[in-house]
Amino acid sequence: MTTSNKPHATGRVAHGDVTKRVGVEAIEARGVKVDELVEKLVDAAGAEFTTYYYYTLLRMYLAGHEDYKEICEVARLEDRAHFELITPRIFELGGSLPFDIRTFADRAGCPDAYLPQTSNGKRPMSNPFDLPNNVTAAQVLEVLLEAERCAIRTWSEVCDLTFGKDPRTYDMASRILNEEVEHEAWFIELLSKERDNVIRPSGHFRRGAPGEAPYSKNAGFYNP
Repeated sequence: MTTSNKPHATGRVAHGDVTKRVGVEAIEARGVKVDELVEKLVDAAGAEFTTYYYYTLLRMYLAGHEDYKEICEVARLEDRAHFELITPRIFELGGSLPFDIRTFADRAGCPDAYLPQTSNGKRPMSNPFDLPNNVTAAQVLEVLLEAERCAIRTWSEVCDLTFGKDPRTYDMASRILNEEVEHEAWFIELLSKERDNVIRPSGHFRRGAPGEAPYSKNAGFYNP
């Protein structure tokens, strides 16, 4: 059969042209503002990356609460996985991450999840042992909770922008959103018990061994 009998064999992108992407052309035709979407994805990737960093610090100050620490570790590693999931999509859409990590961190779409009692991360430390020693588990859990809430708002917006228009980005965003909603429920449960002595079950089940963070099979991040 000739090419003319195959309606999807050709389009606006010329044969052999590597300067344009049909994957971008297709979603633009459905109303996606690709440049705007790329910017939002870069900001979201920055938030996931910096959250992974800050969660590394926050979990250290849950000493003595190993159950809390375990759940924080799962959320920490899942945020790293989110960053690694978002990054290829940014490049597929013709975008890029900033070449300077400081620029990248400044672009994060959510506030920094600073360790409590550190003056927003700027607490002077005169020696390696000058560490905050009055940080409570409840204070840490509040920071974790609000970080997850910002992530939910971010990914809900990306889902709204891509629903019915960009199946690949929507699928990615909705899977990340599912996990961020789970994370919020986990930290509500822990903070409610720790701070208010109120039981608000999250429905959390352990994902494999502590620290492994084998991402939800439904989310597609883990393939045993």
